[in-house]
Amino acid sequence: MIKPDAVSNGHTGKIIDKIISSGFKIVAMKYTRLSEETAGRFYDIHRQRPFFKDLVDFMSSGPIVAAVLEKDNAIEDFRKLIGATDPQKAEPGTIRNLFAKSIEANAIHGSDSNENAIIEANFFFNQFERF
Repeated sequence: MIKPDAVSNGHTGKIIDKIISSGFKIVAMKYTRLSEETAGRFYDIHRQRPFFKDLVDFMSSGPIVAAVLEKDNAIEDFRKLIGATDPQKAEPGTIRNLFAKSIEANAIHGSDSNENAIIEANFFFNQFERF
C-alpha cells in the first residue's frame, strides 16, 4: 500500500515504477481513501498500542494506493525493496530511503508474511485465496 504521504507528495508513479522494475507483477491495484473506521479495521492488530490513534488518523488523512503484487519470494524481496521502517535507517535506494519523511510517514506498507498478505489483499480486493 502506498501511504497518504507518498500519494500527496506525487511519488505514486515513481514508487510503482520502482516496484515493477524490481520484477514484481501488479495483480490488482486501486486508488482509494480509507475512512477512520476502515483504517482502524486494517490496523486492528495495533489497537492497544499507544500510536494506534495517530496511525489511523494518518492513514485516513488522504488517498492511498492498495495493490497486490506477485513475484517469487515476494514477501522477502518486497521487504528489502521498501527498506527499514525508519527512513533514516533504510538502505540507500529503497523506497523508504527515497520517498519517506519519517517513521510515521514512511511512504509504503508491505505485508510481513504470506498469511498476512492474503488477509490484506482480501481486505481491499476480496478475491485472493493464496499466493
